[in-house]
Amino acid sequence: MRIFVTGASGFIGSAVVPELLNAGHQVIGLARSDASSALLSAAGVEVQRGSLEDLGSLRAGAETSDGVIHLAYIHDFSQMEAAARADFQAIETLGAALEGSNRPLVVASGILGVTSGKLALEIDLPDPEAYPRAASSRATLALATQGVRASVLRLAPTVHGEGDPGFIAALIGIARAKGVSGYISSGINRWPAVHRLDAARLFRLALEQAPAGTILHGVAEEGVSTRTIAEAVGRHLDLPVVSISSEEAAGHFGWLARFLTADIPASSAGTRELLNWQPTHSGLIEDLEIGHYFH
Repeated sequence: MRIFVTGASGFIGSAVVPELLNAGHQVIGLARSDASSALLSAAGVEVQRGSLEDLGSLRAGAETSDGVIHLAYIHDFSQMEAAARADFQAIETLGAALEGSNRPLVVASGILGVTSGKLALEIDLPDPEAYPRAASSRATLALATQGVRASVLRLAPTVHGEGDPGFIAALIGIARAKGVSGYISSGINRWPAVHRLDAARLFRLALEQAPAGTILHGVAEEGVSTRTIAEAVGRHLDLPVVSISSEEAAGHFGWLARFLTADIPASSAGTRELLNWQPTHSGLIEDLEIGHYFH
């Protein structure tokens, strides 16, 4: 199949692209810069110039494809509602281009905001008041009634692996700056995790097999405690591991504090059974112990 991938040069996209190519698919990658274009071309990818907000480019990429994997997102935590609106408009545009064709559209989303304090299942729906991206998920699933084989792949908040620019890298940066590796309160709250190579395989399987209207969970580990993560960071940086009170959390962790307090264990049992997906790569703590996060 000829697959249009948004976010193709990003941390997850750069794993999804070779996964697709190795399976015999052709890839068109959305690129907003010369540097991204060069990376994609070197990987054997056809380049579609544009951005997430360039709806004409998104439409053109989708119209000339046999399916779409939508990974791009504007990760600006100071403009979360604006980022969610841009994502919603992008999904509407991609869906309109695929309407009536039964071609697949796999949209990346997140576990954050689905539930709190209890094991999140694929059947759980997020609270739109608590999770701005909920509208994007609803729009994607609605396309199943419009002749699009649409599915939502909710990723663990920690998609880890070499080159990870996300929450774990931010936590390590804060530990270095503060001179301590911290967790909030008791640190028993849990984050699910998945290696990016396992996530990449799941995106391919979803593209090839997921029925219309499916919610999938990209989760290899149901929940790793934030204290366990902080302890691994402390070992590698040779820093004391300390509890930060809830009152001090915002001052210590900045924007990360609101996410670091989340207790969001999640299951992928339904996803594994449906698509015969079995994660095989290292877990989060094992990945931290390898050391590449600290180079």
